[in-house]
Amino acid sequence: MHAVPLQIADLDDNDLLNQAIALHYHDITAAVARRGHVRGSEADIVHDLYLKLAVRPGILRNKSSIGAFLCRAAINLGIDRLRRQNFEARLFSGTEVEAENVAADTLPPDHWLQVEARLRLLRQAIGELSERRRAVFILHRLHGLSSDQIAARLGITRNMVDRHLRMALAHCLDRLSEEAG
Repeated sequence: MHAVPLQIADLDDNDLLNQAIALHYHDITAAVARRGHVRGSEADIVHDLYLKLAVRPGILRNKSSIGAFLCRAAINLGIDRLRRQNFEARLFSGTEVEAENVAADTLPPDHWLQVEARLRLLRQAIGELSERRRAVFILHRLHGLSSDQIAARLGITRNMVDRHLRMALAHCLDRLSEEAG
């Protein structure tokens, strides 16, 4: 059975949408069914189409073939639905073990407490350094000076600067390792 043309001029936009869906319902569901959708999903797709068009019912007013437009729009919605279903199937196809190994988007609740504790320990370790070693460490790590710049500023050799840096870094790492272990 083919649809009878609507008297578009006599209808407001909402009535036009309602009557067009009712009039072409069989053609729309048949077009969607031919695209291989799960039996029974055709009605859901037409319902989705109706909801999508209900926010813009005037869209039907300028169409030369409302039935063809509705069928094509429903087919496109069906394709979108299949793509989404396939994506979700791939997304949720993993095992529970795989899901547990996915990195969390958020930090654990105690993360900032751990950071504060490590910073406190690092400050303490820097405070334990000799005055010269602490100065070399701070000039290098906090002020970004090179070994040559530090040597010139403190009046010591570059080799001595490098030695102080190695010793300071080793001390700080040892203190952090002691706390972690």
